[in-house]
Amino acid sequence: MFKTVLKQLSPAGERGRLSVLIFHRVLLEPDPIFPSEVDATTFDAICRWMKSWCNVLPLDLATQQLQSRTLPERAVAITFDDGYADNRTVAQPILARYGLPATFFIATDFLDGGRMWNDSVIESVRGCTLAELDLSSLAKPDGSGHLGRYALDTLPEKRQAIESIIGHIKYLPVVARKALAEQIAVCAGVQLPNDLMMTSQQVREMRSAGMQIGAHTRSHPILAKLGADAAQAEIADSRRLLEQILGERVGLFAYPNGKPGADYSPESVSIVRDLGFDAAVSTTWGASHAETDVFQIPRFTPWDRSKIRFGARFAGNLLRA
Repeated sequence: MFKTVLKQLSPAGERGRLSVLIFHRVLLEPDPIFPSEVDATTFDAICRWMKSWCNVLPLDLATQQLQSRTLPERAVAITFDDGYADNRTVAQPILARYGLPATFFIATDFLDGGRMWNDSVIESVRGCTLAELDLSSLAKPDGSGHLGRYALDTLPEKRQAIESIIGHIKYLPVVARKALAEQIAVCAGVQLPNDLMMTSQQVREMRSAGMQIGAHTRSHPILAKLGADAAQAEIADSRRLLEQILGERVGLFAYPNGKPGADYSPESVSIVRDLGFDAAVSTTWGASHAETDVFQIPRFTPWDRSKIRFGARFAGNLLRA
């Protein structure tokens, strides 16, 4: 049924539509704090559905065919952001099982033992054994007071604490954001992990397995809040390091966070284009058509667990094109 529907919504050729799925992590087991996060069983089902319903293409080929109006019907590309180690250890073997390509966008500062600021917050709260996390010694970035106290007796309380803290510090400058996240770990009395992200060797292994690697800045900043020179350095330096690791050109880019206006600006798009990238992806929902700006390709992933609901939401996203 879905194959027929998708053929109508995403035909071949002139009226072709490209759906790009976005993922971040694929956990080996469900996360008790964030049970809706994608785990291995869910990702296996999604790959099985994509194999059955769609023509899954490497992103670079898909964007070329999008521009030349030669996309096959039911065209899909699969992407991952940030560079988590479970992309290599959990997701990539599942992709290989179904013979599916994917593109992995790497924030290079976190390779080889680094850690993203939001994971510092998550793991601080997850590992805290206190009934209450007292952050009253830490000032809110907007100067309106301190970060407060958070009850941690239950998993929902831990989830609420994480979401609240991340909301307070998400749009800080990179250095201040990282420093505050590390201070939160001290308050929580937690030793943070250093194995959440891929190593350089794992990036090479992904490429050797046929996966594509794209740039995602060095430190995952809010590009819209950076000056032109700083934004260009973040983008260009991340690509340069990946090219050194892989020994080949890197032509794809993903905007951190990815919402136009809030997270990246028209100037950000111009920088990516001027640096000679082939295409770039956002996190705006929708699907691409021949007139879509290939430096702002939309992405979307249905969050439903059942096949029927996932397929219905997937088809609904195509209607946005």
